[in-house]
Amino acid sequence: MIDINTETDIERLRQVTQLLQNENDHLHRRLQALAAELSVAQGRDVDRLQLELQLIQEQLRQRNHDLFGASSEKRERPAADRREDTSPPKSSPQTGHGPHPQPSLPYVEQVHELDEPDRMCPRCGNALREMNGQFEESEEIDVVAREFRIVRHKRQKYRCSCGECVETALGPDKLIAGGRYSLSFGVEVAQSKYEDHQPLARQVKQMRRSGLEVTSQALWDQIHALAVHLRPSYGALRDAVLESSVIGMDETHWRLLEKGKTKQWWVWSLCSPQAVHHHIAASRGADEIAQLLGDYAGVVMCDGYAAYPSFARNRDGPGKLVLANCWSHARRAFVKAEPDYPKAGEVLSLIAELYAVEAECGDDLAARHALRQEKSKPLTRAIRDWLWAQRVLPESSLGKAIGYTNKLWTGLTRFLDDPRIPLDNNATERILRPIAVGRKNHYGSKSKRGTEVAALFYSLIESAKLAGVEPGAYLREAAKRAIAKPGTATLPHDLIES
Repeated sequence: MIDINTETDIERLRQVTQLLQNENDHLHRRLQALAAELSVAQGRDVDRLQLELQLIQEQLRQRNHDLFGASSEKRERPAADRREDTSPPKSSPQTGHGPHPQPSLPYVEQVHELDEPDRMCPRCGNALREMNGQFEESEEIDVVAREFRIVRHKRQKYRCSCGECVETALGPDKLIAGGRYSLSFGVEVAQSKYEDHQPLARQVKQMRRSGLEVTSQALWDQIHALAVHLRPSYGALRDAVLESSVIGMDETHWRLLEKGKTKQWWVWSLCSPQAVHHHIAASRGADEIAQLLGDYAGVVMCDGYAAYPSFARNRDGPGKLVLANCWSHARRAFVKAEPDYPKAGEVLSLIAELYAVEAECGDDLAARHALRQEKSKPLTRAIRDWLWAQRVLPESSLGKAIGYTNKLWTGLTRFLDDPRIPLDNNATERILRPIAVGRKNHYGSKSKRGTEVAALFYSLIESAKLAGVEPGAYLREAAKRAIAKPGTATLPHDLIES
């Protein structure tokens, strides 16, 4: 439970606003001084003064954006870049509350008949007769409330007439030996928390409305017991990811709410087209990368975080590790700079053409390599020429974007010679989105054991989605196999193959 002091939060917000306003005032004064200096400059580097003036204007705009702007990566394209569309106008997609197809819902037919007093003609008084097979039909979507029940299992006993043998029928698989809650119940709780992002306290209230009295601790006990059975499957997911020749890697922050203190931990994610493995740790250093990758020999797609090249340089492994970098991250830096430096739109247009080439590529690796050599390689040369031709201050947003791209140029262009490498790491970032939503809804974990359980369920649920398997069905089957034979690891693709 987090103790929120509204008055303290408002006071902190007021202090932050005042600090930002003071910084704004300082930037205004600096802007005026530079403008005056520029106006009287004679025989000095006027271009340098103009760059400094532009930097101050950029910082002022960014301060105002921090105070009052909305966060978005969307880019408003300049009017000159918008091509006139001469094609006939397309019909707008249906909006509003129109009916949507529901192929997975069962149909229940209900026939409505007139009451006896109403089966009489109001004009002549004769009895009305049914028109065989004639109905006015309509549909509505109804809801059947979730229902909890107590199932009493009666295990039949058997004996031999010799009096020496008594046998008892087997009962259902149990999460906890002698426990009161079923395997399906535990899966439901875990899925609600880690797929639907519902805190346990909220689930307790929902269950109470359906007639079940339960505590948050009891729900946690079921989740933890389920996680114990699924640990072999969680470990197998990491091995499955590392079997891919190209993987994505990224990290995001996580909260550990321990003994009234909030500590910042980190979620590390490994991603392949077939599986996902999350690991939550206290460190964001290269040692965590080493723990996750081990002796992996392949291509790791990542961003420009310094721990990745540090690990690659110091790694002593039997195979070669190659780092590829993400064009999406480079693009974001130029999108951020464009409001203050419109010429950044030129390089953004070139990057957009890179993505247009990728949209033409199919699954054939040889054809993709040929297309990249023919079209993408000249585009990367044009981007590099543009970067070298700019004259900006290194500390400006455009200078930082250019510096970031130049620094990672080797990793950014690896895709040209290796058709297996994607253009960006967006697939891994999409995998991290559920974690960001969960972090917002239930704040984080209350213990190290909680971080381990969270990493396990986020990994298994997202891997099931990648395989096209319903996560609840996968969790149930994997746990059932592990209960029957402890140590059994089940991957989502195992369910498809079986």
